[in-house]
Amino acid sequence: MLYTALVLALAFTSGFVIMSVELLGGKIMAPYFGSSIYVWGSIITVFMVSLSVGYLTGGRLSVRNPHLSRYGLFFLFGAITLIPLVAAGSEMMDFVFLHLEDPRYGSLVAASMLFFIPTAVLGMIAPYSVRLLVDNKETSGQVAGSLYFISTLGSALGTLATSFYFVLMFELNVIIMSLQAALIIGGLTALVAGQMGLGDTSE
Repeated sequence: MLYTALVLALAFTSGFVIMSVELLGGKIMAPYFGSSIYVWGSIITVFMVSLSVGYLTGGRLSVRNPHLSRYGLFFLFGAITLIPLVAAGSEMMDFVFLHLEDPRYGSLVAASMLFFIPTAVLGMIAPYSVRLLVDNKETSGQVAGSLYFISTLGSALGTLATSFYFVLMFELNVIIMSLQAALIIGGLTALVAGQMGLGDTSE
C-alpha cells in the first residue's frame, strides 16, 4: 500500500509541475511576443510534442528492469533541466527575439528551446509509473486509469494554483525553483525508498 501511494503521489507531482511550467511559459513569452493565440499555440504544440516523446521514451525504458530508484532519477533529471529557465531564460529569449521577431515562429523556437527537454523528461514519468504499479494483465487497465486520473488531477490543480495564486504572490524564478524543489524531494524520496527495497515487493 505504501509503495502504491508513493508512486501515485509522485505521478500527481509530475502532473502538477508540467501544467505549472506550461502556464509559466506564457508569462515568460509575453514580454517578447505578447500573449496572442500564436504564442499559446506554440507553447501548447511544444508541450504536446515533447510529452508524446516522453511517453514513448518512458514506455520503452519501463520494460527494462523497472525500479523505484530509476524512477526517482526522472524527477531529479527533470529538476536539472529546469535550471536554464532560471539561469539563462532571459538571455535565451533575448537571443530568439533578436533573430525572430515574428510572434509565430519566434515563440515556437523559444518554447522549443526552453521547454522541450524538461517536458519530455517529465513525460517519461507517467508510463513508467504504470509499469511500476502493474503486476498482472487483468488489472493493467484499472491501474492505468487510476494513475492517469491522479496525474491529470495534479495537472488541474497545478493549473489553478499557478494561474490563481502563484503568479500573483511570487516572482517567476521563485515559482520555478519551488517546482524544482518539489521534483528533487520526490526524486530523492523514490531513490531512498527504492534503496530500502520498497519497490521490490509491491502490494
